[in-house]
Amino acid sequence: MARAQGARAQMALAFETTYGTPPVSGFTRMPFASTSLGAEQPLLNSELLGYGRDPLAPVRDAVTADGDVVVPLDAGAFGFWLKAAFGPPATTGTAPGPFTHEFQSGSWTLPSMSIETGMPEVPRYAMYSGCVLDQITWQMQRSGLLTATARLVAQGETVGTTTSAGTPAALELKRFGHFNGSITRNGSALGNVVSAEITYANNLDRIETIRSDGRIDGADPSIAALTGRIEVRFADQTLVTQAINGEACEMEFAYVLPSGESFTFTVHAVYLPRPRIEISGPQGVQATFDWQAARDSVVGRMCTATLVNDVETY
Repeated sequence: MARAQGARAQMALAFETTYGTPPVSGFTRMPFASTSLGAEQPLLNSELLGYGRDPLAPVRDAVTADGDVVVPLDAGAFGFWLKAAFGPPATTGTAPGPFTHEFQSGSWTLPSMSIETGMPEVPRYAMYSGCVLDQITWQMQRSGLLTATARLVAQGETVGTTTSAGTPAALELKRFGHFNGSITRNGSALGNVVSAEITYANNLDRIETIRSDGRIDGADPSIAALTGRIEVRFADQTLVTQAINGEACEMEFAYVLPSGESFTFTVHAVYLPRPRIEISGPQGVQATFDWQAARDSVVGRMCTATLVNDVETY
């Protein structure tokens, strides 16, 4: 009897035309490091009395389908997660490329996805329909593997013994690394940065109506939030002065590969809190800023994600 192994797991993704209805074709193979995406249905203990000390059978509760997917920041497949977070991009360029995909925050509607995870040795193929991206987050640091965590809210799960994704299209993996990263503030390089964290949340509102199958009717985006943290070696008063004055700055988090592919995440209006400057020992002094972003009145949005690669459409 074959045993399931993560090394043989597969993931395929396709955007839906109708919420909750998996498409019959158009799936793309997705690189991923781990996933907790799944459906669960808890049991409710019986509260009835008069049948002795032994409880009656439990009652099934509503179905909840959600979870996280840890994916690499790469030049190709990461565009699917950006589309899920912000909506379809504005794409420029002519074949054979390169193509520039610009994703903008502020869209009132988000596309839904069908994601199939497969364990062929069992076999078990789970199709999660109606997946909407709730949050995506990643970190910048000096070394290590560069990954992002996408938090999803799905409508439901359908399990089968054969794949429903057909033969997914494959994208060439061109992965960004921490070595390829840079941070700028108002167009100038921001020095002395030890680490950074970026979190974009759509703050989905689950539509939990009464249904015979126990599933949700949808997941609608509410007021978005873009927050993060930067930890810097305390070398000057620039960021502290901005925080004290309550001013906003534009920050750009970028990755560029030697082959020309790039990913640039621009936050147009970043507000910094006034931090506590602690001296904890003889080593260098560091300051942490838990920043928040807001809509920039000039640009008309909160952030812009630009992905340059050889993929023609998303």
